[in-house]
Amino acid sequence: MFGQKPKVKPVASTPFSEFIRNAKSGEKKRVYTDVMRKASEEQNRVMNRLTDAK
Repeated sequence: MFGQKPKVKPVASTPFSEFIRNAKSGEKKRVYTDVMRKASEEQNRVMNRLTDAK
C-alpha cells in the first residue's frame, strides 16, 4: 500500500528560481506588482474585444 517514493532528480536552476530564492522582498514586490498590472491590462483588452464583438 505504501511503497517507496519515486526518486526525483533535481533539475537545473533557472533564472526565475534564482530570482525567487535570492531577490530582496522590495524587488519581488516591484516585479509582482508590474506583472499583475500587465496581466490586468491584458484581461481588460480581452474583455473589451469580447464586449465590442457583441
